Amino acid sequence: MITPSPLQRGHKVAIVAPAKSIGENDVDKAIEIFEAWGLEVVLGRHLFSTFHQYAGRDGQRAADLQRAINDPEIKAIFCVRGGYGTARMMDRIDFNPLRRSPKWVVGFSDVTVMLSQLHNLGMESVHGIMPGLFARNGTEGAIESLRKILFGEADTYFINPHPLNRPGIARGKLIGGNLSILCHSIGTESDLVTDEAILFIEDVDEYLYRLDRMMVQMKRSGKLENLAGLVVGHFTDMKDEKEVAFGKNACEIIMEHVSEYGYPVCCGFPAGHHVNNLALPISRHCALNVDKFGGILTFGQKN
Repeated sequence: MITPSPLQRGHKVAIVAPAKSIGENDVDKAIEIFEAWGLEVVLGRHLFSTFHQYAGRDGQRAADLQRAINDPEIKAIFCVRGGYGTARMMDRIDFNPLRRSPKWVVGFSDVTVMLSQLHNLGMESVHGIMPGLFARNGTEGAIESLRKILFGEADTYFINPHPLNRPGIARGKLIGGNLSILCHSIGTESDLVTDEAILFIEDVDEYLYRLDRMMVQMKRSGKLENLAGLVVGHFTDMKDEKEVAFGKNACEIIMEHVSEYGYPVCCGFPAGHHVNNLALPISRHCALNVDKFGGILTFGQKN
């Protein structure tokens, strides 16, 4: 697995928009913070373009990402926001230059498809807060966790106990992200082989029955059977039918579908669609320890 070098003061980083459009003032806080870290920020040419809900047409968004990938002076690429649109341009992108000039790619939500594609190409990336969210109140911890990952400061996360946790110890590469994107990637080049991996999942604004359907899809496609461990992040703003309730909350649904397996499960991990969105080094070898006191997720600086 290829691990990009840690960022250093003076490095150039790019902000691009692979999915939904964003306002011109929505990255001001991120630029301020990146510059305080000593980084030089390069904005994608079409960062503030709009085409319906997208940040420009597919070709424009892909061109910005490709330029950032191709530029050897760019040491990290930050996807400005999620929404929808990243998958539409994945087949337009040549990721091979990253093998010659590795760089960090950062994002979550809709960007999960890109993180998964990079994993399949043997590249580490970061599931973490995106520039369009830096100005929100309460994101300080998420931003600092991102800085630590990017600047090569190994970290350990201690997670509060959860009544549905399943104890155990697991070691494996950390993969995953947004559950709905993982499901939609099955059968594509971005599909993940989950055997012996620690899978992280999160989601937002989904009906509970749809979450159940996604877990059924993951199980039927063999994605849950041979995991080393499972980390359940934020399942934010979940919805239920008004007339007949589904009868279970998000964690209960997930635990039902992995009940027959013996690997450890850590529920309530602070990552996903919430201001407390701790950065995760996707594709890095991690250790997960779950007991009655909570969970511990540890990862080194590189594989």
